[in-house]
Amino acid sequence: MRAGDATAAYLAARTELLGRSGPPGPDRRRALTALTDDWLHALFVASGAAGQKIALVAVGGYGRGDLAPGSDLDVLLLHDASVPVPEVTAMADRLWYPIWDSGLRLDHSVRAPAEARRLAANDLRVVLGLLDARTVVGDETITRSVRESVLNDWRALAPRRLGELQEGVRERIERSGELAHLLEPDLKDSYGGLRDLVALRAIAASWITDAPVASLHAHRDLLLDSRDALHLVAGRSTDRLLGQEQPAVAALLELGGDDPADTLLRSVSSAGRAVAFASESTWHRVERLTRRTTVRSGLASRARKLRGGRAERAPLAEGVVVQDGEAVLAADAHPEKDPLLVLRAAAATAQAGLRLAPHAVERLARDSAPLPVPWPAPARDALVSLLGAGRLAVPVWEALDQADLWSRLVPEWEIVRSAPQRNPVHRYTVDRHLLEAAVQAAAYTRRVERPDLLLVAALLHDIGKGRPGDHTDNGVEIVAGLAPRMGFSMDDTDTLVALVRHHLLLTETATRRDLEDPATAASVAAAVGDQDTLDLLHALTEADAAATGPAAWSAWKKALIDDLVSRTRAVLAGRPRPVDPRTTAAQIRLAEAVRATSEQGVAVLADEDEASGSVTVTVAAPDRTGLMSTVAGVLSLHRLAVRGAQVDTVTAPDGSRRAIQVWTVLPAFGDPPPVDRLREDIGRVLAGGLDVAARLDAREQAYPAPTGTAAPVVEIVPGASDRATVLEVKAHDAPALLHRVTRAIAAADVAITAARVATLGSEVVDVFYLVDREGRPLSDPRAATVVVTVLGALTG
Repeated sequence: MRAGDATAAYLAARTELLGRSGPPGPDRRRALTALTDDWLHALFVASGAAGQKIALVAVGGYGRGDLAPGSDLDVLLLHDASVPVPEVTAMADRLWYPIWDSGLRLDHSVRAPAEARRLAANDLRVVLGLLDARTVVGDETITRSVRESVLNDWRALAPRRLGELQEGVRERIERSGELAHLLEPDLKDSYGGLRDLVALRAIAASWITDAPVASLHAHRDLLLDSRDALHLVAGRSTDRLLGQEQPAVAALLELGGDDPADTLLRSVSSAGRAVAFASESTWHRVERLTRRTTVRSGLASRARKLRGGRAERAPLAEGVVVQDGEAVLAADAHPEKDPLLVLRAAAATAQAGLRLAPHAVERLARDSAPLPVPWPAPARDALVSLLGAGRLAVPVWEALDQADLWSRLVPEWEIVRSAPQRNPVHRYTVDRHLLEAAVQAAAYTRRVERPDLLLVAALLHDIGKGRPGDHTDNGVEIVAGLAPRMGFSMDDTDTLVALVRHHLLLTETATRRDLEDPATAASVAAAVGDQDTLDLLHALTEADAAATGPAAWSAWKKALIDDLVSRTRAVLAGRPRPVDPRTTAAQIRLAEAVRATSEQGVAVLADEDEASGSVTVTVAAPDRTGLMSTVAGVLSLHRLAVRGAQVDTVTAPDGSRRAIQVWTVLPAFGDPPPVDRLREDIGRVLAGGLDVAARLDAREQAYPAPTGTAAPVVEIVPGASDRATVLEVKAHDAPALLHRVTRAIAAADVAITAARVATLGSEVVDVFYLVDREGRPLSDPRAATVVVTVLGALTG
């Protein structure tokens, strides 16, 4: 068959195969590989290479039979050194050109065996590809010779080459993150993805240690199926599972559930976790084994001979010993008769900074007896001890979780396992976030009277996620039933339930309420009830934020929460909270500076944070209706995106009222404007010389309005303050949004005495304390009018 006819037939058959109904899977990959082999066989014959000492070899994914719809054809033309180079070159051209003409991507090379072996010795990518070399057509003896020589070299140099491979893995983690915890993972390059499966095959081939390649087949197929579906949906070669393509990929894979896209992410996360755990465990053994010098290995071997061939075991806990740097079950351990053994082994292993040996985990999963209900005190203590190990608990927890032991101990855990969190603030799945919160809480156990309750609350505070309804309400119900099963007393259960119920209280109150209003601290004091619970909640709040991600915590937020806790502590103690002299001095200095800046009495300061790129802009001016709208408009005019703001009103030494506004902004382009320019423009607006509203309206008309976002919510928060009416605005962020909101409030002829503004990703949560001209909270009809006015400004 001529090359052109073979190519046309292949492309038609390929299109029919990939267009078949049903989800992609191993059978389709095998069929695509076989179809491609037949085509290349025909091209090889047409090139004149048949019958010579030449072989066309598939390497890498093609060699493994993992062809995806968008995969490159990764091939090597091997030729014996006796075949003249001009002849090989001519045959290669006759082979490659039909492939290029087909439109498929080709990754090719032409090598003699010695050259292939030399390149493999110096290029990790080459050796990894050749470890999966497979003859498509031609002289199998040449392929076999190269594969065996490369494999022997790989084994001989394994300690050095594996170190090089591991360094590449670390760089890839930094670049592409962890597959299990990303909302838009890279199925190949993210840690726990397809490249790590290749690395495990390479480790197994080195004979340094075993790698659990066979046990990961189902996870491997899931990742390959997902990549195949992604290629078909995207119509191109890509490994990044973008959010916009996840619903279609899930549909093609025929996944079910209330949200198939979430089912897809959960499945991919589970596969990534399994691969990552297998990789971490395997690399741990590689490091341990390759660190041993020849002398140490010789001494260890001699010692084992003196002990009759048995490796030395050191006791770690009842039923648990240390052997070869790992925790294993003692010879006389009986997990089927000792239901506490699984927790005792986990706690002892984590506290010692070790890992549980895989065979120990397998035996615990197979033979462990169920725990009595309620749990005995030693079981509960072991769980607390495990969590108290902090970061050392993570590999132990993950080992037991991969064996499904945690879901057997706490059935409620199954719902949150690998559950995605479609919120850019969160960097982990729900279950890993809970574990990370407990890890962070371990650092705060000296700050509280009951560290056990802190650790368990951190582990369970989001246990209600992954279910219909409000996750906090769900969590309260779950923990109210779970804590007694775990053996906690009714009083302790009440405390755990309170911590779950209020785990967002401090953050939401500190960032959305006026801390100067006595009702704010009083409401928190009423919710927590006592000092010990407040301390637990304070530590839990910090641990939760640290486990969420960098965007969830900042020095500004910490200062607000610490201030709120201090005020609440004073309320609980029945005494007034002492005024922070540093805050008062700073406010007085700023207020005094007002009179010396300009005839409008405006002071503007700016401090740039080089690490984050944000700028803190502080504005002081005589208080007046519409001032916040003015400043927000000027900031927007200078393309400074507001990420947070705190507005308060203070009394200056002369008895006049001054507004103190602290803004956190990010320049949309380039450097922030000079402070003098901001001060000048604010003064011009106040003096009527600059119509900032008209300028912003004109700019807004030039940009299309965002579509597909949730409708804004504007509502009054009842009982939030005795001194003002509290208005809360939740909306999708947009240019000059804060200016529109505050302009609408000013148009309603009400004053803003305080405000808390926060931009979380692309969503804003703004809170305003409003009073009428007499400085009193708004009447209900007036408040309703403000709500309508602001909502109208947002929906336009």
